[in-house]
Amino acid sequence: MFAVIKTGGKQYRVAAEDKLKVEKVAGEPGEIIQFGEVLVVGGDNVTLGNPTISGASVAAEVVAQDRGPKVIAFKKRRRKNSRRKRGHRQEFTLIRITEILTDGAKPTKTAAPKREPKPVEPTAASDDAGEVSEKPKAKTAGKAASTKKPAAKKPAAAKSETKRQKK
Repeated sequence: MFAVIKTGGKQYRVAAEDKLKVEKVAGEPGEIIQFGEVLVVGGDNVTLGNPTISGASVAAEVVAQDRGPKVIAFKKRRRKNSRRKRGHRQEFTLIRITEILTDGAKPTKTAAPKREPKPVEPTAASDDAGEVSEKPKAKTAGKAASTKKPAAKKPAAAKSETKRQKK
């Protein structure tokens, strides 16, 4: 079974378990979203919408929210010393089609539960009273520890004299 949906000003032919990039749609990764503008539902018998099919929808899971590659717009007007360079990255949503619904049915799959971050456990260096013991100091780099002195520079007058003596 397939369907043709419209989102972001574009039309997409989709089937169950398809992954595709669409223009940015609101939703966090793991959420289930529905596309209500279904233009065609196909399979054994094809149903065409006028312009859309009432009661039909497509359920999809948001996989990721991301940005596309950078596109450079460079404009130059010759002999005018005028240049303009602009970059742009289009935002998109990566979705996975879960099911194609007809007759006003609701999606059977629900959003994946959000994982909570693990609580930070107190380290062994801290006391029960909340005081933190001193941490060992970081070692310095080898160059900073060396005691080598820089070479002394000769005065400018001494340099010019040595050149005259060589001639």
